[in-house]
Amino acid sequence: MKSLMRMLLLGLVLMVRPALAVEPVTADVCVYGGTSAGVMAAVAAARAGCDVVLIEPGRHLGGMSVEGLGGSDIDNHGPFRNSPAVGGLALEFYRRMADHYHRREAFDQMLARGGKSPQLWRFEPHVAEAVFDAMVKDAGIRVFRNSRLAETDGVDMDPATHQIIRIRCENEKVIAAKVFIDATYEGDLIHFAGVSTFIGREPNDRYGETKNGIRGVNTYRQFTVRVDPYVVPGAPDSGLIPTIQDEPLGEPGAGDHRIQAYCFRMCLTRKPDNRIPFKKPEGYDPNQYEIYVRYLAAGGKLWTPYEKLPNGKTDLGSWHDLSANLYGMNHDYPGGDYATRARILREHLTFTQGLCWFLANDPRVPESLRKTWSQWGVCRDEFTDNGGWPRLFYVREARRMVSDYVITEHHTQRENQTPVTDPVAVAFWPPDTHHVRRIVRDGAAYNEGFVFGGDDWAPFGISYRALVPRPAECRNLITPTCLSSTHVAYGAIRLEWTFMALGHAAGDAAALAVDRSESVQQIDYDQLKQKLLAQGQVLSVKQSR
Repeated sequence: MKSLMRMLLLGLVLMVRPALAVEPVTADVCVYGGTSAGVMAAVAAARAGCDVVLIEPGRHLGGMSVEGLGGSDIDNHGPFRNSPAVGGLALEFYRRMADHYHRREAFDQMLARGGKSPQLWRFEPHVAEAVFDAMVKDAGIRVFRNSRLAETDGVDMDPATHQIIRIRCENEKVIAAKVFIDATYEGDLIHFAGVSTFIGREPNDRYGETKNGIRGVNTYRQFTVRVDPYVVPGAPDSGLIPTIQDEPLGEPGAGDHRIQAYCFRMCLTRKPDNRIPFKKPEGYDPNQYEIYVRYLAAGGKLWTPYEKLPNGKTDLGSWHDLSANLYGMNHDYPGGDYATRARILREHLTFTQGLCWFLANDPRVPESLRKTWSQWGVCRDEFTDNGGWPRLFYVREARRMVSDYVITEHHTQRENQTPVTDPVAVAFWPPDTHHVRRIVRDGAAYNEGFVFGGDDWAPFGISYRALVPRPAECRNLITPTCLSSTHVAYGAIRLEWTFMALGHAAGDAAALAVDRSESVQQIDYDQLKQKLLAQGQVLSVKQSR
């Protein structure tokens, strides 16, 4: 019996040994998430002399900047339009883009005179990916793609020092580093490291805000026509048509689990030599689009594609009363496991593909609108590994870290704005949070949750303290994408160029922590500030009426 037990134990040891014997990849800085912020963080740290590893769960670098969002809003709003906010590595990215399109002279002239020239900032997805790849290659960064953090035991922590020792990916790759940066949109690394996070809308009374939580009245991007929400019009007992949730409004100002809607930023074209016509997706159900039929019948005007990017392409987003935003259908995504997220992504893609087919072909759609949509299709030269469709949808918001410093609505306000003593980048956009759900109110379809702008917003500096966790939770982790912010304030931060700027700051901060053998909370802010300013980073803007 003892001999048998020894053999069994030996067998177990041999089974476990390969996993334990995996030689870790070592680096000074490990960036998890190849988003635009992740690329800039990696480049900044590498240029500062660090040995950097960039881990990307998928196949492509650049995040939403290479998944269709080629027309991000940039320092062009209201009385601040002549105050430049884009600098550092973010500006280098856009300058490289200008070089590609042979518009560098016009681009530099625009910067010199100020003002708004949106076309000079825009780009095609595959061009953005080439620029990100070139920046990473030029910096000598080791990149590991298709390396997703393991859902179980993916992070090894030292409980004595509150530091990450190593991370482990599903493909058994192990990475050990001195400092880690979570540059994902979802905040998986900060979550698995045990850092406090929040998903949803905080109640207004938590931070003394007025625009957070359940919205008592929503007029922005509200339905322009009355749409009956019931399967049998006028009959509540018949149930609700698709895309409408059966739930009460709730108490205005109260917090909840809801997040702003996701969508795909569709890159479309009507150039015949580059157009792939819309196809009916597998599982297509025309009943899913009943709300569009009723909206059109009531006199509503649906959005249509238009050329926005170079070479006759669109960056077709969704922010309208009725478009491709699936309000209320993504709440399980941020905290869901990988299988749940894949299902939600697939559901959104199928719905969006079906919507394009519906608008171009369904006889219930007015002929003029069908004719317009049928001229368009996805691009042959974009997303070539996914049939012309983006691989990722627009995760406008997921987990947000909760640290000792929280950015709130008060930072975004023009009057009595919360001062920031340690800015590392600038947020140059009003609070912009899309609707979180579609419900029934007063017997009609009703969108709830949108907050946008107003006359009381102003740009603000983004505090370094909002990028780092509480020291008792983790001392060698920074996040430029899931920073400590409330739902409504995050809506002013979540722009791609802002993420690039925050990634730049995170990379430089990580390099300082490595160089000084300090925690990320201990680094000297003045040193970081001077380093960022020397590299052209913008840390403040002034109102220019």
